[in-house]
Amino acid sequence: MAIVTLDAKKLKSNFVFLQNLFSKHQIQWSIVTKMLCGNKEYLSEVLQLGIKQVCDSRVSNLKAIKAIDPTIETIYIKPPAKRSVSSIVKYADISMNTEIRTIQLLSEAAQKQHKTHKIIIMIELGELREGVMGDDFMKFYEDVFRLKNIEVVGIGANLSCLYGVLPNHDKLIQLSLYEQLIEARFNRQIPYVSGGSSVTIPLIFQHLLPKGINHFRVGETLFLGTDVYNEKPLKKMHTDVFRLYSEIIELIEKPMMPMGETATNVDGESFEFVEDLVGKKTFRAIVDIGLLDVEQRHIFPVDENISFVGASSDMLVIDLGENFKNYQVGDLLEFKMDYMGTLRIINSKYIEKRVKH
Repeated sequence: MAIVTLDAKKLKSNFVFLQNLFSKHQIQWSIVTKMLCGNKEYLSEVLQLGIKQVCDSRVSNLKAIKAIDPTIETIYIKPPAKRSVSSIVKYADISMNTEIRTIQLLSEAAQKQHKTHKIIIMIELGELREGVMGDDFMKFYEDVFRLKNIEVVGIGANLSCLYGVLPNHDKLIQLSLYEQLIEARFNRQIPYVSGGSSVTIPLIFQHLLPKGINHFRVGETLFLGTDVYNEKPLKKMHTDVFRLYSEIIELIEKPMMPMGETATNVDGESFEFVEDLVGKKTFRAIVDIGLLDVEQRHIFPVDENISFVGASSDMLVIDLGENFKNYQVGDLLEFKMDYMGTLRIINSKYIEKRVKH
C-alpha cells in the first residue's frame, strides 16, 4: 500500500517562519487546510501549531476542525451553496460571499441558530473567478448592512487561481481603496482587508505590499515551502513536509518496444515509437498507485535516474534503466509532489496517511 507522510518538525519550522514574517508586518493570517482533505490526524498537527484561524472550502472539513478544537475560528472560503447555508452558519464563523441572495439566506439561518454570522465580501480584481464587480460594490455593501445577524468583517479578493493573474502593488492598492471608501461612506470599520495568499508573500520581501493589506490566507507555502509568485522554493522553508512512498509490486527486465497493434490507452493517449528501440530492453517497475490517485505529471521521483513510462487507473510503470541501485520487489520508491499532486494524493482513500515526528 502506498503511503504519504507529513513531517511534523518541518511543518512546525515552516509555521514559525511564516508566523514571524507576518507578525513583523502586523498581518493576521489564516491557514488554508483544504490540502489536508479533512484528515483528522493531519488537521490535529496543524491546530497544535498555535494558529488562531483556519480556512477551508468544504463544510465537512470545517466540521472536523471544530470537533478537534471548538475554539478555533473557521472561515469558509468559497461562495456558499444555498443548500449548505445552515451547515455553514453552524461550522464556519466567517464565510466569503459574492451573492446578496445567499447572504440573505445566511442571515435567516443565523437568526434561527441565534448566532451572528460574519462575512468577508469578495471583489473582482481581474482574475474572473469569485468577486462582486466594482461598479456594484457600494450598493452591495449597502444592502448587506441592512441584514440581521450578519456582521461584515472584511473585504477580500482572489488572484492567480484561475487565469494566473498575479497580485501586484496596484491591484492590492485598489483593494485597500475599496475598503477606505466603504468605511467612509457607511461609517463602519472593516477589520480585514484579505488580499494575501501564498502567491502574495514575495511582495512582503520586495516591500511592495500596501500597508492596508492586513490579512493573509496561506496553504501552499506553509505545506510545500514554495514561492508561488516565482514558481521556486522559498528560502529558509522546507519543501518536503509531505512525501509519497509507493511499493514496487513488479520488477522485470522487458523490451522497450510494445508488441502488437497499438491504439489509445485508458487515458486516451496514443504513442509513437522509434525503430532504434527494437531489440532493446530495460528494467521496468510497477508501483501501486495510478491515475485514480494522481496524475504522474504532479509527482516526481526523488531518484532522478528513474523515469515514468506511463500509467493506468491503479498502476504506474517506471523505467529503472539498468537498475544500478538494485531495487527489488517490495522496495518503496520516494516521490516529491507539487500542490495538485499533494492534494490528490491526500484526497485518495487508497493512500495511507502517516505523521512523522
